[in-house]
Amino acid sequence: MQSLDDIAAQLQGYDPQALSVDGVQAFLRSMVQPLRATETLPLVDALGRVLAQDIVSPLDVPAHDNSAMDGYALDGQALHTGQPLTLQVAGTVLAGRPGVATLGSDQCLKVMTGAVLPAGLDTVVPQELVRAEGGQIHIPAGCVRRGDNRRLRGEDVAQGSVALQGGRVLTPACVGLVASLGLAQVTVVRRLRVAYFSTGDEILSLGDAPREGAVYDSNRYTVRGMLHNMGMDCLDLGVVPDDPQALEKAFRQAAERADAIVTSGGVSVGEADHTKAMMRQLAHSDSPGEGGVAFWRIAMRPGRPMAVGRIGKVPLFGLPGNPVAVMVTFLAFVRPALWRMAGAVEDDPHLQIPLLQARSSEAIRKKAGRTEYQRVRVSVGADGCLYVQTTGQQGSGVLSSMVQANGLMVLEHARGDVAVGDTVEVMMFAGLL
Repeated sequence: MQSLDDIAAQLQGYDPQALSVDGVQAFLRSMVQPLRATETLPLVDALGRVLAQDIVSPLDVPAHDNSAMDGYALDGQALHTGQPLTLQVAGTVLAGRPGVATLGSDQCLKVMTGAVLPAGLDTVVPQELVRAEGGQIHIPAGCVRRGDNRRLRGEDVAQGSVALQGGRVLTPACVGLVASLGLAQVTVVRRLRVAYFSTGDEILSLGDAPREGAVYDSNRYTVRGMLHNMGMDCLDLGVVPDDPQALEKAFRQAAERADAIVTSGGVSVGEADHTKAMMRQLAHSDSPGEGGVAFWRIAMRPGRPMAVGRIGKVPLFGLPGNPVAVMVTFLAFVRPALWRMAGAVEDDPHLQIPLLQARSSEAIRKKAGRTEYQRVRVSVGADGCLYVQTTGQQGSGVLSSMVQANGLMVLEHARGDVAVGDTVEVMMFAGLL
């Protein structure tokens, strides 16, 4: 396992006091490693889990050439003349039933969707395109071509091929694909357990009486919600005051019981509390030679302060205290790191966060040299194009702005001001929050 110093040394231009978003993501890819522990589950219980190994198909799907619709199956060679055809209907084949083995050149079979096509029959004419009378069908010229409306054996999944790559998150479509192979159980990576807590004397738990200068803790609920959406096993350690003994107990308990730790608060530069000191003390004492803890000032808005490190071998993610900054840094950094720990592959389309192109409905001031995440509402304009408008005040403590938004406008590091009509990139919340 590389130390944090070794990882930093491999990053070009690494500066903990002015670290780019790309730099943070590269650092975390090197810092966290996938879990190796696995378990075998019934397929019905595997939804949302990470597949531990490739699934090689034991059979062809479909297992036979079959009809893609209700109609009449024939030898497509008969269509070569380009003339209307009249064929005798020799029988009917239902899905899941054997059909007639041999037909004459002037015969066809009535078939239902999914019916196996006997050898020599390679084309299906939809029933609505023919005229049936007296045990015969009349096929107009040019209504189909040879091979139309036929599903080929193995065209979905071929026997012996990799049907699903290890590291894929099992979505409903993936689970359905596995079921189509006749597999009743799968081997998945053990569920990642994440401990999380908020820090600070000013933080109230729900049920506490209000007091001057104190705020109710929202971060634990947003963090838990995002972890839950990822299918993680959540360990809530509550609110921990700025007390060395309480902090040490919480960090040690988290490191003993979890695979990763997420905290909020206590990582800003110059804060007069014990959280940073305890992070540093435990990371260095419990991780000799493996890296300790790093405190960053990231060139982004919101979410400038962040801490990362290890307590023992357990990764620690120390997020800012402001609610919006917590959510943005989680999406930008913690989410992909946790998925990597959970064994997911980076190119899993389910985990990719596509950035959509949209036009800005307003002018936005932006400083080059930092990445900004603006809360926006995305809508379709009268011209059919996507447009974005900010939700108003963009302070990192304005949690209501995240409720009003359906995405984040991502203004890249080198970009300056945005004019009305300029194209911008948007990260949609659908599937994330």
